[in-house]
This record gives sequence, C-alpha cells and structure tokens, in this order.
Amino acid sequence: MTILIRTLKTLIVVAIFSSHSYAQGTWGQKFEQMGTMLPTPNTYRTASGAPGREYWQQKADYDISVTLNDNNQSVTGEETITYHNQSPDQLKYLWLQLDQNMRAKDSNTPLVSSSSMPDTISGKSLQQRITKDQDFDGGFKIASVKTVDGKAIPYTINKTMMRVDLPQPLKSGAEVSFKVAWSYTINDRMQLGGRSGYEYFPKDGNYLYTIAQWFPRMAVYDDVNGWQNKQFLGSGEFALAFGDYTVRITTAADHVVASTGVLQNPKEVLTATQLERLERAKKSFDKPVIIISQEEAIQNEKSRAKGTKTWVYKADNVRDFAFVSSRKFIWDAQAVKFENNTPLAMSFYPKEGNPLWEKESTKAVVNTLKTYSKYTIDYPYPVAQSIHTASIGMEYPMICFNFGRPNPDGTYSQRTLEGMVGVIVHEVGHNYFPMIINNDERQWAWMDEGINTFLEHQTVVENYPGFNTTWGTPAGVINYMKGEKNDLRPIMTNPENGRSLGYEAYGKPSAGLVLLRETVMGPELFDAAFKEYAQRWAFKHPSPADFFRTMEDASAVDLDWFWKGWFYSVDACDIAVDKVTWYKMNIDAKGFENQVKVSGDGTLGGDDTPVENGLAAPKPFTMANTKSSEYGEFKNSVDDKAIQKRNAEKNFYEVTFKNEGGLMMPIIIEWSYADGTKEVEKIPAEIWRLNEQQVTKVFAKDKQVIGIKLDPKNEIPDIQQSNNVYPRVDSKTRFDKFKDGSN
Repeated sequence: MTILIRTLKTLIVVAIFSSHSYAQGTWGQKFEQMGTMLPTPNTYRTASGAPGREYWQQKADYDISVTLNDNNQSVTGEETITYHNQSPDQLKYLWLQLDQNMRAKDSNTPLVSSSSMPDTISGKSLQQRITKDQDFDGGFKIASVKTVDGKAIPYTINKTMMRVDLPQPLKSGAEVSFKVAWSYTINDRMQLGGRSGYEYFPKDGNYLYTIAQWFPRMAVYDDVNGWQNKQFLGSGEFALAFGDYTVRITTAADHVVASTGVLQNPKEVLTATQLERLERAKKSFDKPVIIISQEEAIQNEKSRAKGTKTWVYKADNVRDFAFVSSRKFIWDAQAVKFENNTPLAMSFYPKEGNPLWEKESTKAVVNTLKTYSKYTIDYPYPVAQSIHTASIGMEYPMICFNFGRPNPDGTYSQRTLEGMVGVIVHEVGHNYFPMIINNDERQWAWMDEGINTFLEHQTVVENYPGFNTTWGTPAGVINYMKGEKNDLRPIMTNPENGRSLGYEAYGKPSAGLVLLRETVMGPELFDAAFKEYAQRWAFKHPSPADFFRTMEDASAVDLDWFWKGWFYSVDACDIAVDKVTWYKMNIDAKGFENQVKVSGDGTLGGDDTPVENGLAAPKPFTMANTKSSEYGEFKNSVDDKAIQKRNAEKNFYEVTFKNEGGLMMPIIIEWSYADGTKEVEKIPAEIWRLNEQQVTKVFAKDKQVIGIKLDPKNEIPDIQQSNNVYPRVDSKTRFDKFKDGSN
C-alpha cells in the first residue's frame, strides 16, 4: 500500500507519542509468537491443535489371570498381551513397564532421592525416608516371556523397563500376541508408603488391598517420542495405550472385589440379596442403594474362608486396570443418567470410614461425573468407583483410592469433610484426564493433574457452597510465586525434576486455567474452547501443543504470551501503580456557560499540594485547533469546538503502571470516585506488548477520582499488594511509627 511520506511521518510521531516509554527497560520478547517452541504441525497433529488426517495410536489388549494370596500378601499372574501396531513403522522390539521394580533391591529410586538428617525423627519417617526398609524386595519376578505356542522370547530388564525382542519384526498394520508370567510381594503402605499395596487392621486382623501397577504393561509408542520408556522413579506417573481387558481375579472366597470394568459373573460371586440390591441401584437416581451394609460387612470381616473365589471383569477401551479386595467392604451404588449412558457411581469402604463415607462418597462421585461431563464429554464408562484407602489419593480407569477417615467415635471436622470430598472429586475426575483424554503423565504431569485440579475447583464451587476453594486459584499460588526463582521450576518441567510438584503440576496450572476462564478469555469463550479440546482428544494421546493450539483455535484469542509466561517461566506477577496525574481542560474561550480555569500539578495525593478528597488540584491542558497539516489528503475536518465542549468537564487521568514481577498480566483497575461510587475496568495484557516494564495510559472520566486499586477481587496472583493502591496506604505498624518518630 502506498502512503504519503508526510502521513507516514505523522503516524510514526503518533506511535512514539502514544508509547513514549517504549525505549525504557529490556525487551524480553514476551509477546512474540511461540514459533519453534512448539513442534512443527504435520499430518498427525495439525496447526489447529486437532488430530491430523493420518493420526494414529497403538492398541494393547490383555487377557489376565491373577491370584491375590491373602496369607502371604503376594500377587501371581499370567497375561496374554495382543499388541496392535497401528503406526506406520516396523518394530523390532516392544517396551513394557515394570513399575513395581521401583521397590526392587536394585532400584534407582532411593539412590536419587535426596535426604537430610534431623535431630529428631520418627521411626516411620526413618524407615520411609532414610533406610527405605532395605530388607523388603517388592520388585517383579518375571517367570517367563513366551510366544502363544510356548517358545521363549528373549527379553532384557533395565530397572523399571523391559524390552521384549520379537521373533520377527512387527510390520505396520500387523499384531503380535505373547505371554508373560510374573509375581511380586505386596508392600505395606503404612510401613513403606506407595500408590498401591495393602493396609492392615490390627483390631480385626484383616487386610484391605489396593492393587495397581500390578502387571507388566505396554509402554506407549507414538509420533511424539517413539517409545516412552523413561524410567519410573516415583513422581512421573504413566504413559499407557488403550486396549480391551479380560481379567480373572482369584482371592479368598469371603473377599469382595471391586475393579476396573464390569463384573461378568455376578451370580457366581454375589449373594441373591446383593444381586437384587445391585439391580435396584441401577434405577436409583436420587440416592445410593446399600448393597453390603455396615452390619453385614462387620459380620463378614470375622470370617476366614479356606477356599477361593474368582471374579471376572471386562473393560473395553481403557488405558489401565486396577482392583481392590477385602473382607471389610461396605458397598453402595447410585445410577447417573446421561444422554447415551447410565453409569453406576459406587463406593466401597470399611466401617472405619463411616459415617462420613456412607453420607458423602457416592454423592461426590455423582457430582463429579455430572460437572466434568458438562465441561468435557458425557461420562462414557459403565461405572465410576471410589474406594476408601487411608492417606492416599490415586486414580485408575473407573476406580480410584481416596483418603478421609473420621475419628474413632465417628466424628469429623469440616477440614476432614472438605479434604475427603476434594480428593474424591479429584480422583474420580481423573477418569477424564488422563484416563480418557490420555496425556503422557511420565513427561507432562500438569496435563492431567493441573487440568483436573481446575475441574475439581469448578465442581466444588458449583456443588459445595461454603467450602474453601482457594486451592488451584490465582490467590492460592501467591505464596509459591513469591519464592526465590532458583527454587522454582516452570510448569513445563518433567515431574521427576520438579522442586514443588504440588504447585508445578497441580496448583499453578489450575490457577492459570482459572485466570484464563475468569479474567483473560471469559467463561463463554473458554468453556467452548476447553470442550473442543476434550472432544477432539477423547480416547487419544494429546501433547501440550495440542492443548495450547486448540484453546486458541477454538476461541480466536492469541494466548502465546500467556503460555510463555505462565507455563514456560517462573516470572512473578507484581503490577504497580507508579504515578497518577489528573488533568482538566483549561477553557478560556468565550461562549461556554461554565468556564473553568484550573491550575496545579495534578498529582494524586501529592505531599506538597493541598489535597481535597485525596486529590491535588488538576493540572491544566489546552486543547488547540487541529492544524490543516494533520488532515493530510482528507477534505473533511473535525469540529474542534464540539470536541472541546464534549470534553470540557471531563477528568483526564494519566496513569503509569510498572511491571515489577516480569509476568505479563491484564491490568484490572478499580476506580473510586468522589461521589462514593466505584467502577472496575479491565485492560488486556497486550497493553504491555511494546514495553514490558512500564506503560502509561490516559483515562477520561466523567467523575472525579479519589483513589485507584488494582485487582480488587484478587483475580491475578499479585505477590505485592502494597503497590496496588494509589494514593499509597501507610502500611507502617504503630511500633514502626513509634521507632521512627512518626507517631
């Protein structure tokens, strides 16, 4: 486009005038596009964030027979894995995860865990943090790896990973089946900790088993990493392929078993009464039906059956499988209605969980399924189960383990109630992230933990009025973001390398999504984009770039500045009101009814100027007639007198803001007026795009301003509130004033 030189010069002058502080400070490229920070789009993953036309993922099906020995606390199993190579690549070998090897004698986990010696330490802490019970060996014992016709297959175990060398390369589009036999000793979670294991109840001599990471599982092979075979050290969780499962679980005949999937032989393992109650629960939408009562569970935990019973479960299109087993279970269930599915929300808990669990657990499962489905997709699986498990929150498809135990007399505090509801919502919510929207937990913990914490927050806000909902919000991460930068890690950090996983993977990502929804994008745009992401990637393997790109693609909001600052940096938010100058037009022309003559320096709350209502006298400015040179080629002209008249009584406030923390954020201003009213105005973060350290902006107001406050509702995590107000508030204590003689 051709532009007159004179007009171009005028535009340049205007640009310089409107951003006169641009030359100050250092340019950090915080508003540049992410470019090569994200992987190049391709036919597998598009620039829009959607799966590409050639997107592929592998499939792994399992047929497993497992025995849980209640006498020596061990697991013994044999599985047939059918691996479907749906990639375009030929594979010479397969990688399996052996997560129990974290507890093997030669595990790297205790070696790479730092520790320090306090003056006083409990026996439990000494064992779990220092000695790690060196006599316990909980690693997998691989008995054999064979073809389906019984021929041995070479394999190599490297700590928590096992490579299986195939007899022939597996071609694209082909499948291979092979058998693995194994066993391991179950860990005591109270003594040794752990996501899975058992809890022993000394009073009645029973065990409650929560069995997970219990079988050799296929690692993920995808277009992003090839094989995801990073070692499991304990913090980075799991990367798993979808598949179909048939699992036969043999345990003591008087045990009750709950599991991923749907029970296939209920008539063989349940009583006629339990079957009738279970059928009734499938039609109960207002409250749970008790299938095994507390009285029945107490009676059952006194038994000691000598025989065994086998429970058969099937689960389709899941990425993992877990189960629980105990004599102690109380069991209740309630149906949840969706458009195309009616899953059962169920809870299993020992008497030690009551009355809290009978009252609240299944209710929380129902609330979670309904709220999460609203923001993502309707819950697609047939069951969702909450298992009472001391001192843990852990998730698997259709089943999760949750803490929250009342006092021995059955009483409980509000804190216990909120903690128990929160963990159930969180762990049941994991059915969506990562069990359905299946990210790589081993590499990007925030993609499930952070997103899930955000939806946990939404669920509690919408269903539990009066609960503390600070966690996972901007206000909840202020203290963390105040920390020394060398002690912080960006969200985009592998969980094994994090310094504060609770904030880096849970709290800060969730707070960022709350910020996006409530402040940056608005609920309507955010919710539509977030739902699009869930629908695009349900039952697929999304990467961070897929999330970032989808949120922008579906909303038309450029968020590169937000991802760079919030996810890739450890910058803090600290926006200050540095200076405010009040201007009024100096009118001396004839013809105006209310002529105003003003004089003063305009300083808001200045020390050397008489102040009325917190304000100095306004600083005058003169509005001149527009020069003919400003019109360029235009033949029309503005009406200077009309403009002057419209603005004669207005108050103009030139405000300078400083970004002391480095994080790009919107500026939220609360104006307090002399007539007692207030107004909130939001300035998008793009105000900082030309100068990342300082910006000045003029605001025209009909009313007289007596004060300014930034972020009045704590929507952004500003780490220093004292510089958010103008005029400044004296923050000295009475003792400080006494010391310096100001009191």
